[in-house]
Amino acid sequence: MTSRNCTAWLAVAVTAAAVTAAGPAAARRHDPERLPVTHIRDLHYGDVLFYFYQDEDFEAITRLTAYQHWKLLPHHEAESQLLLGGLYLALGMHNEAGERFQALLTDDVPAGVRNRAWFYLAQVWYARGYLDKAEEALRRVNGKMSPGLEAQKEHLFANVLMHQGHFDEAIRLLTVWRGSQLWSAYARFNLGVALVRQGRMADADAFLTAVGTMYAESPEMLALKDRANLALGFAYLQGNEPAKARPALERVRLNGPYSNKALLGTGWAAASLGDYQGALTPWMELRKRNVLDAAVQESYLAVPYAFGKLNANGQSVEYYESAVESFAAENGRLDDAIARIRNGNLLDEVLASAKDARYGWFWQLKNVPDAPESRYLYTVLAGHDFQEGLKNYRDLVFMGHTLDRWGGSMDAFQDMIETRERAYAERLPRADALLASRVAEKLEQQRVDLETRVNAIEKDHDVAALGSPEEREEWARIQRLEAALAGTPDTEQTAQLRERLRLLKGVLVYRLNDAFRARMWQQHRTVKDLDIALHEAQSRWIRVERARKSVPTNTGEFAARVAALRQRIDGLQARLAATEQKQSAYLAAIAVSELEQQKSRLATYQVQARFALATIYDRAANADAAHPGQPAPEQPAPEQQGPNSNLPEPRP
Repeated sequence: MTSRNCTAWLAVAVTAAAVTAAGPAAARRHDPERLPVTHIRDLHYGDVLFYFYQDEDFEAITRLTAYQHWKLLPHHEAESQLLLGGLYLALGMHNEAGERFQALLTDDVPAGVRNRAWFYLAQVWYARGYLDKAEEALRRVNGKMSPGLEAQKEHLFANVLMHQGHFDEAIRLLTVWRGSQLWSAYARFNLGVALVRQGRMADADAFLTAVGTMYAESPEMLALKDRANLALGFAYLQGNEPAKARPALERVRLNGPYSNKALLGTGWAAASLGDYQGALTPWMELRKRNVLDAAVQESYLAVPYAFGKLNANGQSVEYYESAVESFAAENGRLDDAIARIRNGNLLDEVLASAKDARYGWFWQLKNVPDAPESRYLYTVLAGHDFQEGLKNYRDLVFMGHTLDRWGGSMDAFQDMIETRERAYAERLPRADALLASRVAEKLEQQRVDLETRVNAIEKDHDVAALGSPEEREEWARIQRLEAALAGTPDTEQTAQLRERLRLLKGVLVYRLNDAFRARMWQQHRTVKDLDIALHEAQSRWIRVERARKSVPTNTGEFAARVAALRQRIDGLQARLAATEQKQSAYLAAIAVSELEQQKSRLATYQVQARFALATIYDRAANADAAHPGQPAPEQPAPEQQGPNSNLPEPRP
């Protein structure tokens, strides 16, 4: 399982185990290392999980912290705290994560889940260098886990003990340990290293030889074989047993990552046995390789030393002079690289080579920048201290960009507040005029008058009152004609006109009466719609009155909060810039220190080469004055690069 997967499990899976809704019985029915099903009951918690599953850990932790502050996660308090711990872990804040897990991983969480959580936390603490906390977390694992995890746990525990110097306990642990072939090989290698450090070479030989001669196909296992042989060979060299060291060193592959050291050690084993001709074979091969490697640099002195021992003084002088020239040229290139690093170019180029990678503790530099100084810094860039410091620096840069974005948001919020204030100032006179006009009361009175009129029409059955405009116009004309005919003499012509008018009036009354019920219903419906509209108008009226009183207060509160946040952001940006500068200087110092060490080593090699040349020239100049049978002065041997006594363990 990768580191990211470990944290994903730790941050979400463990939190799900804390859900009490499933109940203890449901937890017991599950696989002890699996988790009961949980249900999202708070929308905001689902929002946090959405960003978490998108690998947006910083966004998730920001939202989670805000939602906790506003108490928007009432149903997920425990699991939100555990999730927060997992997110802290992903961002490299291991102390905060450990405190939360220690408080929240109680007996309510299934034992199998607790064990996995403490194991993964121990892995991260071990990688981070907190050995005491890693040991404490491992001791919290109660009972056996699944075979695969149990093997990893025991292996990790042994590494922690060896790094703390508790070799006897590590030996006892690994002696009885059983696991898969892969983990068994790592366990035997680490046990062999522990035995070497205890000075028990006879016991260590069996374990390191077993690893160094095992069958392997994968690059990982082949590298482990080489490392075991290299460790065994150099351990014997340190113990002045070159005859035993030579077979182990010769088993190291010629094209593996440890081939340079193995070639150098093989040559010194042969030289220690007096076989200088045999020592030249690996040293000459080594001399053809990249001069940046310390083993290759030492071979530049070892080769002429061997020729000197073989009385091939001409070849010895030639190779010494070549070494002096190579060291001088390399020394100049190192000076240029140091100058570039001090100018601040290193970190910009490093981050530019990995600009698309994610932030957080699980990010690692994988692409070396294309720069002249990079060729000297492979070891530094891959080193634990530099990688951890670079993670911190990259996170500082990310935080700087985040604060810049938040600062821009504060500007946007301030613009919104100012726009709101201007709009309020523009609309205030109109709102005050509207509130003073008492329009709502007038509209309500008009509505009452209208309802009274409609009821009167219905009571009086005034069909003409609900007629269309044309019908009301016709009704008015008929009434005018009736009034006019009422004052005229009764003649035959007048009688005909009255009869025709009565007929027209009857037709109109019939039409009006026929449509009266429908029109009356429509009037009542209109009154009801008017009631709804008036209710909405009254509601808006009330909101306008409230806004008239509250908006200035709210705007001022928002403005104060934005100003306070802006001040906090400015302070954080200042602190962040200072910390970023210190971290940059720290990383540059690590890189420069490595290059200075290389320069110092080259200077030492140059002195040795020049001294050896001077000795050879002095011996040649005084050859005639030497008495017969007097042995020639010994050519000084180069300072042999001793084997690494630390023998670091691999971290699979």
